[in-house]
Amino acid sequence: MHLNELYTASRSFEETTTMPLLFVGHGSPMNAIEETEFTKGWKKAADDLPKPKAIICVSAHWQTKGTFLTAMEKPKTIHDFYGFPKELFDVEYPAPGSLALAEETKNIIQKTEAQLDETWGLDHGCWSVVKQMYPNADVPVIEMSMDYTQSPQWHYELAKDLAALRKKGILIIGSGNIVHNLGMMNWHSPDRGFDWAEEANQKIKDLIVDNDHQQLENYNSLGKGMHLSVPTPEHFLPLLYVLGLKEKEEQVSFFNDKTVYGSISMTSLLIN
Repeated sequence: MHLNELYTASRSFEETTTMPLLFVGHGSPMNAIEETEFTKGWKKAADDLPKPKAIICVSAHWQTKGTFLTAMEKPKTIHDFYGFPKELFDVEYPAPGSLALAEETKNIIQKTEAQLDETWGLDHGCWSVVKQMYPNADVPVIEMSMDYTQSPQWHYELAKDLAALRKKGILIIGSGNIVHNLGMMNWHSPDRGFDWAEEANQKIKDLIVDNDHQQLENYNSLGKGMHLSVPTPEHFLPLLYVLGLKEKEEQVSFFNDKTVYGSISMTSLLIN
C-alpha cells in the first residue's frame, strides 16, 4: 500500500464514541465450530457492542521478543493446535487486515519500538473468538504480540499507549484465560474447577472490581493458588492489556463466568 493509500485508509479511523474493552476466556479451539454456552456469551457481547471499525487482538498465542503488529491485507488463519478433528483444521476465517491500523498503532506506541510483521496472521486465540462474534468476517483484524522478555507491569503500561484508538472505533480484545493450567486439567470434571482455581478466579474478579490493578500486576505474590492458576504468564497477560486501558469511572461486567475441567477459567469481561 502506497503512502497516499495509507492516508486515505487511516481517515476511516477518525474520532468517534469511545469503544468498550473486552477480555475473553477463549478455552478450547473447538469453540470456533461448536455452539456452547461460551460462544453464546461472545455473540451476545458482539450484539451489545457498537460495530467496530476494526479490531486489535492481544492473544495469548503470539509471544515474541519485541512487540509486533500484523501488517498484511489478508491475514492467514493459523491452526496452532494439534489433536483436534479435521473439521477444525479446515476452518478459514477470511477477515481482512488493516495496514493503516497497524501503521497507526505502531506510531502511537511510545513504550517500545513496535515493528510491523508480514508473516503471522490470526492464531486461534483470536479467530476462534472473533469468528463467533463477527461470522461474516467483515471487520478488519490485526494482532499485537506480547514481548515474553518483559514484566507484567511493563505490559500493563504499554497498553495505555493504545488509549487513543478506543476513540476511533477500534475494539481492543485481550484473549487468554484468567486461570489456565493445562497440566492439571481434570477431564472428569467438565463443569467445575478445583477449589484453588475457583478461589483464584474469584480473587482476580474482586481485584478487578476494586480497581486494584497493582496486585494484579504482581499476581505472583498472591499465594499458592495463584501460582497453580497462572503457572505461565501468557494467558494472563492479555487481561492486563485490557485493564491497563480501563478508565477509573468505567464499569466492569462479567460473563461466561465458569471454571471448567478443574483448571481453566472461561471468565470474560466487558468494560464500558
